[in-house]
Amino acid sequence: MIFLTVGTQFPFDRFVRTVDSLLDNAMIDEEIFAQIGESAYKPRNFEAVCFLDRHIYESYMQKASAVMSHAGMGTIMMAFQKEKPLLVMPRLRKHKEAVNDHQVAIARVFSDLGHLLAAYEVEDLHHCIHKLKNFIPRKRKASPHAVADRIRCFLGSLTEEC
Repeated sequence: MIFLTVGTQFPFDRFVRTVDSLLDNAMIDEEIFAQIGESAYKPRNFEAVCFLDRHIYESYMQKASAVMSHAGMGTIMMAFQKEKPLLVMPRLRKHKEAVNDHQVAIARVFSDLGHLLAAYEVEDLHHCIHKLKNFIPRKRKASPHAVADRIRCFLGSLTEEC
C-alpha cells in the first residue's frame, strides 16, 4: 500500500486528481490510501479521508511500502525516520497551492542528495511513481555540529566575526 498524504493546512487537488487519473489508466498497480485534507476533489479509485489522528497517521506511514506527499518538512522527516521510499510533489505558487515556492527548494535539495524522488509537474508523476517501486533512499546522516557551525558563522557574519 502506498500512503498518499498532502498535509492538513491546504488541499492539493492537482496532486490527488493526477494520482486518481493514473489509477484510472492502470498506471499504478498498488493500492493507495490517502489523507487529502479539505479537498474539493474526491478520488474515485482509492480510499481517502480528510484528516487522521496522529497515531493512525503514523500507523499508515509505518505499514506503507512507500509514501507520496507534498514537500512538507513534517512528512518528509517522518518518512525519513520510518525509512520509507518517498516521492514528493511540491505545491506550486503558480497554481495558487502555496504563497511561494519554498517546497520546490526543499524537494530539490533532498532529491539532489538522493533522499527522495521529486515530481515538479503532473507530467513527471507517472515516471516517478514507476521509479518509486525500486527506489532505495540514501540514508541521511544528522550533523548537528555542522548545522551549529553554520548558524554560528551566519550570526558572526552579522557582526563580521566569522
